[in-house]
Amino acid sequence: MAKNLGGVPNVKEMFEYASSVMNYDLLKLCNEGPGDELNMTINCQAAVLVTSLAALEKLKYDNPYAVDRCVVTAGFSVGEYSALVFSGALSFEEAVQVVKVRGEAMQSVSEERESGLLTVFTGPDANIRYSMKLAREWCIEKEGIPEPVCEISNFLSPDCKVIGGDLKALEFLERNGRACGIKRSKRVRVSGAFHTSLMKPARNVLKKILEQVEVREPAIEVISNVSARAHRSRDGIRKALLEHICSPVQWEQTMHHIYTRDRTEEYPQTYEVGPGKTLRPLLRALNNRAYSQSHQVQL
Repeated sequence: MAKNLGGVPNVKEMFEYASSVMNYDLLKLCNEGPGDELNMTINCQAAVLVTSLAALEKLKYDNPYAVDRCVVTAGFSVGEYSALVFSGALSFEEAVQVVKVRGEAMQSVSEERESGLLTVFTGPDANIRYSMKLAREWCIEKEGIPEPVCEISNFLSPDCKVIGGDLKALEFLERNGRACGIKRSKRVRVSGAFHTSLMKPARNVLKKILEQVEVREPAIEVISNVSARAHRSRDGIRKALLEHICSPVQWEQTMHHIYTRDRTEEYPQTYEVGPGKTLRPLLRALNNRAYSQSHQVQL
Protein backbone atom coordinates (compact mmCIF):
# COMPACT_ATOMS: atom_id res chain seq x y z
CA MET A 1 0.00 0.00 0.00
CA ALA A 2 2.89 2.41 0.66
CA LYS A 3 5.96 0.72 -0.78
CA ASN A 4 7.15 3.73 -2.84
CA LEU A 5 6.71 6.39 -0.17
CA GLY A 6 9.62 5.53 2.11
CA GLY A 7 12.01 8.13 0.72
CA VAL A 8 9.54 11.03 0.76
CA PRO A 9 10.26 13.69 3.42
CA ASN A 10 8.14 13.41 6.61
CA VAL A 11 6.63 10.04 5.67
CA LYS A 12 8.88 7.95 7.91
CA GLU A 13 8.01 10.12 10.90
CA MET A 14 4.28 9.92 10.10
CA PHE A 15 4.29 6.13 10.05
CA GLU A 16 6.42 5.98 13.20
CA TYR A 17 3.93 8.14 15.08
CA ALA A 18 0.96 6.12 13.81
CA SER A 19 2.72 2.88 14.74
CA SER A 20 3.22 4.16 18.29
CA VAL A 21 -0.51 4.87 18.54
CA MET A 22 -1.60 1.60 16.93
CA ASN A 23 0.97 -0.47 18.88
CA TYR A 24 2.25 -2.30 15.81
CA ASP A 25 4.38 -1.51 12.75
CA LEU A 26 1.82 0.09 10.45
CA LEU A 27 4.24 0.63 7.56
CA LYS A 28 5.23 -3.04 7.61
CA LEU A 29 1.58 -4.10 7.57
CA CYS A 30 0.88 -1.75 4.64
CA ASN A 31 3.84 -3.03 2.65
CA GLU A 32 3.93 -6.71 3.56
CA GLY A 33 0.47 -7.62 4.80
CA PRO A 34 -0.95 -10.16 5.33
CA GLY A 35 -3.84 -8.84 3.27
CA ASP A 36 -6.57 -10.31 5.48
CA GLU A 37 -5.13 -8.51 8.49
CA LEU A 38 -4.72 -5.26 6.60
CA ASN A 39 -8.35 -5.43 5.38
CA MET A 40 -9.71 -5.60 8.93
CA THR A 41 -11.30 -2.24 9.66
CA ILE A 42 -9.40 -2.00 12.95
CA ASN A 43 -6.23 -1.76 10.83
CA CYS A 44 -7.43 -0.59 7.44
CA GLN A 45 -8.79 2.77 8.57
CA ALA A 46 -5.48 3.88 10.06
CA ALA A 47 -3.63 2.53 7.03
CA VAL A 48 -5.82 4.50 4.62
CA LEU A 49 -5.51 7.69 6.68
CA VAL A 50 -1.74 7.64 6.96
CA THR A 51 -1.06 6.36 3.45
CA SER A 52 -3.30 9.06 1.97
CA LEU A 53 -1.49 11.79 3.88
CA ALA A 54 1.87 10.25 2.99
CA ALA A 55 0.85 10.33 -0.66
CA LEU A 56 -0.03 13.98 -0.19
CA GLU A 57 3.53 14.55 1.06
CA LYS A 58 4.73 12.93 -2.16
CA LEU A 59 2.56 15.30 -4.19
CA LYS A 60 3.97 18.26 -2.22
CA TYR A 61 7.48 17.04 -2.99
CA ASP A 62 6.85 16.37 -6.69
CA ASN A 63 4.45 19.22 -7.46
CA PRO A 64 4.18 21.78 -4.64
CA TYR A 65 2.29 24.16 -6.92
CA ALA A 66 -0.64 21.73 -7.12
CA VAL A 67 -0.93 21.60 -3.34
CA ASP A 68 -0.50 25.33 -2.80
CA ARG A 69 -3.24 26.12 -5.30
CA CYS A 70 -5.79 23.62 -3.99
CA VAL A 71 -9.18 25.16 -3.18
CA VAL A 72 -11.38 22.16 -2.36
CA THR A 73 -10.88 18.63 -1.09
CA ALA A 74 -13.01 15.59 -0.29
CA GLY A 75 -12.27 12.15 1.08
CA PHE A 76 -14.23 8.94 0.62
CA SER A 77 -15.40 7.40 3.93
CA VAL A 78 -12.43 7.44 6.34
CA GLY A 79 -10.67 9.53 3.69
CA GLU A 80 -12.69 12.48 4.96
CA TYR A 81 -10.36 12.52 7.97
CA SER A 82 -7.39 12.83 5.61
CA ALA A 83 -9.13 15.72 3.86
CA LEU A 84 -9.76 17.45 7.18
CA VAL A 85 -6.09 17.08 8.16
CA PHE A 86 -5.03 18.52 4.80
CA SER A 87 -7.35 21.49 5.34
CA GLY A 88 -5.95 22.18 8.80
CA ALA A 89 -9.22 21.36 10.58
CA LEU A 90 -7.63 18.40 12.42
CA SER A 91 -4.05 17.76 13.40
CA PHE A 92 -2.41 14.63 12.03
CA GLU A 93 -1.76 13.30 15.52
CA GLU A 94 -5.34 13.70 16.73
CA ALA A 95 -6.74 12.29 13.49
CA VAL A 96 -4.70 9.12 13.99
CA GLN A 97 -6.02 8.80 17.54
CA VAL A 98 -9.64 9.33 16.47
CA VAL A 99 -9.38 6.89 13.57
CA LYS A 100 -7.87 4.25 15.86
CA VAL A 101 -10.86 4.52 18.20
CA ARG A 102 -13.27 4.68 15.26
CA GLY A 103 -11.82 1.53 13.71
CA GLU A 104 -11.90 -0.36 16.99
CA ALA A 105 -15.51 0.63 17.65
CA MET A 106 -16.67 -0.32 14.16
CA GLN A 107 -14.78 -3.62 14.30
CA SER A 108 -16.41 -4.43 17.64
CA VAL A 109 -19.91 -3.70 16.29
CA SER A 110 -19.21 -5.77 13.17
CA GLU A 111 -18.31 -8.79 15.27
CA GLU A 112 -21.65 -8.72 17.08
CA ARG A 113 -23.76 -9.39 13.96
CA GLU A 114 -23.11 -10.97 10.57
CA SER A 115 -23.18 -8.13 8.09
CA GLY A 116 -21.36 -6.73 5.09
CA LEU A 117 -21.41 -4.60 1.95
CA LEU A 118 -22.47 -5.46 -1.58
CA THR A 119 -21.70 -3.35 -4.65
CA VAL A 120 -24.57 -3.47 -7.14
CA PHE A 121 -24.53 -2.44 -10.79
CA THR A 122 -27.96 -1.55 -12.08
CA GLY A 123 -29.86 -1.17 -15.31
CA PRO A 124 -32.35 1.57 -16.25
CA ASP A 125 -35.25 -0.46 -14.88
CA ALA A 126 -33.68 -0.97 -11.45
CA ASN A 127 -35.69 -0.40 -8.30
CA ILE A 128 -33.05 -0.57 -5.59
CA ARG A 129 -35.26 0.55 -2.73
CA TYR A 130 -37.89 -2.05 -3.60
CA SER A 131 -35.25 -4.78 -3.79
CA MET A 132 -33.94 -3.79 -0.34
CA LYS A 133 -37.51 -3.89 1.02
CA LEU A 134 -37.93 -7.42 -0.34
CA ALA A 135 -34.61 -8.42 1.25
CA ARG A 136 -35.72 -7.10 4.64
CA GLU A 137 -39.06 -8.92 4.35
CA TRP A 138 -37.22 -12.15 3.49
CA CYS A 139 -35.05 -11.77 6.58
CA ILE A 140 -38.10 -11.33 8.81
CA GLU A 141 -40.23 -14.11 7.31
CA LYS A 142 -37.63 -16.74 6.38
CA GLU A 143 -34.57 -16.04 8.53
CA GLY A 144 -36.22 -14.90 11.75
CA ILE A 145 -34.29 -11.62 11.95
CA PRO A 146 -36.63 -9.23 13.83
CA GLU A 147 -35.27 -5.86 12.66
CA PRO A 148 -33.16 -6.53 9.56
CA VAL A 149 -31.03 -3.83 7.99
CA CYS A 150 -30.59 -3.41 4.24
CA GLU A 151 -29.67 0.15 3.22
CA ILE A 152 -27.64 2.11 0.71
CA SER A 153 -24.18 2.59 2.17
CA ASN A 154 -22.46 4.44 -0.70
CA PHE A 155 -23.85 6.42 -3.62
CA LEU A 156 -21.14 5.97 -6.28
CA SER A 157 -22.74 6.75 -9.64
CA PRO A 158 -26.21 6.60 -11.27
CA ASP A 159 -25.79 2.90 -12.03
CA CYS A 160 -23.64 1.84 -9.08
CA LYS A 161 -24.42 1.76 -5.37
CA VAL A 162 -23.09 -0.09 -2.35
CA ILE A 163 -25.72 -1.74 -0.18
CA GLY A 164 -25.00 -2.61 3.43
CA GLY A 165 -26.81 -4.68 5.99
CA ASP A 166 -27.39 -8.12 7.41
CA LEU A 167 -25.56 -10.88 5.59
CA LYS A 168 -28.82 -12.77 4.86
CA ALA A 169 -30.25 -9.67 3.20
CA LEU A 170 -27.20 -9.34 0.96
CA GLU A 171 -27.41 -13.03 0.06
CA PHE A 172 -31.05 -12.51 -0.93
CA LEU A 173 -30.04 -9.68 -3.27
CA GLU A 174 -27.30 -11.81 -4.79
CA ARG A 175 -29.85 -14.53 -5.57
CA ASN A 176 -32.79 -12.36 -6.63
CA GLY A 177 -31.34 -9.02 -7.71
CA ARG A 178 -31.88 -9.48 -11.44
CA ALA A 179 -35.64 -9.42 -10.98
CA CYS A 180 -35.25 -5.88 -9.57
CA GLY A 181 -32.88 -4.60 -12.28
CA ILE A 182 -29.56 -5.45 -10.65
CA LYS A 183 -27.31 -6.53 -13.51
CA ARG A 184 -24.50 -7.82 -11.34
CA SER A 185 -23.18 -7.56 -7.82
CA LYS A 186 -19.90 -7.99 -6.00
CA ARG A 187 -19.18 -8.43 -2.31
CA VAL A 188 -16.91 -5.77 -0.77
CA ARG A 189 -13.99 -7.16 1.23
CA VAL A 190 -14.87 -5.59 4.55
CA SER A 191 -15.97 -6.97 7.90
CA GLY A 192 -19.20 -5.06 8.45
CA ALA A 193 -22.07 -2.92 7.16
CA PHE A 194 -20.29 0.42 7.37
CA HIS A 195 -22.24 3.66 6.87
CA THR A 196 -25.53 1.99 7.80
CA SER A 197 -27.70 2.06 10.92
CA LEU A 198 -25.98 -1.12 12.11
CA MET A 199 -23.05 1.10 13.09
CA LYS A 200 -25.09 3.20 15.54
CA PRO A 201 -23.62 1.49 18.65
CA ALA A 202 -20.18 2.78 17.60
CA ARG A 203 -21.35 6.40 17.74
CA ASN A 204 -21.16 6.69 21.53
CA VAL A 205 -17.52 5.60 21.52
CA LEU A 206 -16.64 7.98 18.70
CA LYS A 207 -18.55 10.85 20.34
CA LYS A 208 -16.34 10.73 23.43
CA ILE A 209 -13.06 11.13 21.56
CA LEU A 210 -14.42 13.71 19.11
CA GLU A 211 -15.32 15.86 22.12
CA GLN A 212 -11.68 15.74 23.23
CA VAL A 213 -9.96 16.83 20.01
CA GLU A 214 -9.44 20.36 18.79
CA VAL A 215 -11.32 21.16 15.59
CA ARG A 216 -10.32 24.30 13.68
CA GLU A 217 -11.89 26.17 10.79
CA PRO A 218 -10.67 24.51 7.57
CA ALA A 219 -8.39 26.67 5.43
CA ILE A 220 -10.00 25.34 2.24
CA GLU A 221 -13.38 23.80 1.46
CA VAL A 222 -13.84 20.23 2.69
CA ILE A 223 -16.91 18.50 1.30
CA SER A 224 -18.83 16.37 3.79
CA ASN A 225 -19.71 12.78 2.91
CA VAL A 226 -22.97 13.22 4.80
CA SER A 227 -24.34 16.35 3.13
CA ALA A 228 -22.25 16.63 -0.07
CA ARG A 229 -21.73 20.26 0.94
CA ALA A 230 -18.79 22.10 2.47
CA HIS A 231 -18.32 21.93 6.23
CA ARG A 232 -19.35 25.29 7.67
CA SER A 233 -18.28 25.27 11.32
CA ARG A 234 -16.17 23.44 13.88
CA ASP A 235 -19.25 22.10 15.68
CA GLY A 236 -20.66 21.11 12.31
CA ILE A 237 -17.56 19.05 11.57
CA ARG A 238 -17.91 17.16 14.85
CA LYS A 239 -21.61 16.49 14.24
CA ALA A 240 -21.01 15.39 10.66
CA LEU A 241 -18.21 13.00 11.63
CA LEU A 242 -20.47 11.46 14.24
CA GLU A 243 -23.34 11.08 11.78
CA HIS A 244 -20.88 9.92 9.12
CA ILE A 245 -20.32 6.59 10.82
CA CYS A 246 -23.89 5.37 10.17
CA SER A 247 -24.96 7.51 7.19
CA PRO A 248 -24.37 6.76 3.50
CA VAL A 249 -21.39 8.25 1.69
CA GLN A 250 -22.82 10.75 -0.79
CA TRP A 251 -19.93 10.46 -3.23
CA GLU A 252 -21.90 10.87 -6.45
CA GLN A 253 -23.52 14.01 -5.01
CA THR A 254 -20.13 15.28 -3.83
CA MET A 255 -18.70 15.00 -7.33
CA HIS A 256 -21.66 16.91 -8.76
CA HIS A 257 -21.18 19.62 -6.14
CA ILE A 258 -17.51 20.05 -7.00
CA TYR A 259 -17.66 19.76 -10.79
CA THR A 260 -21.00 21.11 -11.95
CA ARG A 261 -20.27 24.24 -14.03
CA ASP A 262 -21.07 25.97 -17.28
CA ARG A 263 -19.79 24.11 -20.32
CA THR A 264 -17.68 27.13 -21.29
CA GLU A 265 -15.73 26.97 -18.02
CA GLU A 266 -12.47 25.07 -17.76
CA TYR A 267 -12.21 22.14 -15.38
CA PRO A 268 -9.62 22.21 -12.59
CA GLN A 269 -6.70 19.85 -12.14
CA THR A 270 -7.75 17.03 -9.81
CA TYR A 271 -5.46 14.65 -7.92
CA GLU A 272 -6.46 11.32 -6.42
CA VAL A 273 -4.22 11.01 -3.39
CA GLY A 274 -4.32 7.72 -1.53
CA PRO A 275 -4.27 3.93 -1.82
CA GLY A 276 -6.33 2.26 -4.51
CA LYS A 277 -7.40 3.50 -7.92
CA THR A 278 -11.18 3.65 -7.64
CA LEU A 279 -12.09 7.33 -7.35
CA ARG A 280 -10.89 8.50 -10.77
CA PRO A 281 -12.94 5.83 -12.60
CA LEU A 282 -15.97 6.97 -10.60
CA LEU A 283 -15.27 10.53 -11.70
CA ARG A 284 -15.08 9.37 -15.33
CA ALA A 285 -18.52 7.75 -14.97
CA LEU A 286 -19.96 11.05 -13.70
CA ASN A 287 -18.04 13.71 -15.62
CA ASN A 288 -15.64 12.78 -18.39
CA ARG A 289 -14.42 16.36 -18.88
CA ALA A 290 -13.42 16.61 -15.23
CA TYR A 291 -11.81 13.17 -15.44
CA SER A 292 -9.66 14.31 -18.39
CA GLN A 293 -8.01 16.83 -16.04
CA SER A 294 -7.41 14.33 -13.23
CA HIS A 295 -4.23 12.56 -12.12
CA GLN A 296 -3.28 9.64 -9.87
CA VAL A 297 -0.47 10.12 -7.35
CA GLN A 298 1.59 6.99 -7.82
CA LEU A 299 2.26 5.06 -4.62
